[in-house]
Amino acid sequence: MAQPVLQPPSGRMSHEMKGVWWLLSREDWTVDGHKRIDPVLGADPVGILTYTATHFAAQFMKRDRNGERNDQQFTAGKNNTGAVNGYDAYFGTYEVNEETGAVLHTLTGSINPANVGITVSRELRVSGEHLVIQLQTTTHEGESVVRTLTWKRLN
Repeated sequence: MAQPVLQPPSGRMSHEMKGVWWLLSREDWTVDGHKRIDPVLGADPVGILTYTATHFAAQFMKRDRNGERNDQQFTAGKNNTGAVNGYDAYFGTYEVNEETGAVLHTLTGSINPANVGITVSRELRVSGEHLVIQLQTTTHEGESVVRTLTWKRLN
């Protein structure tokens, strides 16, 4: 299996993406079709994402995260953020390119100080009550992957 192919952008992304979203799935695939599992957030993390008119906030957590503190922190992959102890959270502003469906997120704050001030690029598409986000990134070992996140609208 491989990452889904995104539909052409609607030209209304700024309007369609506003709201609160719950993570349904987060998958990483190599170009040759091999699935990779993020060692910090695991194969099936939980997450919530919010978009307002100009700002966003995102949180991800390893589903089976326990109370043990181990100060596990990984450097961010290319075009990505780095999580800490099975948790990733950040917020900031965003800009939408309606023609391409690309969204640039600039991080104002983050659980990982190394993420503050970075700008990451995402491809977004909304279809009904679902939001699909794709990004080119790398694993912690530097292998190129396409990450696909599928979200369900909560409001």
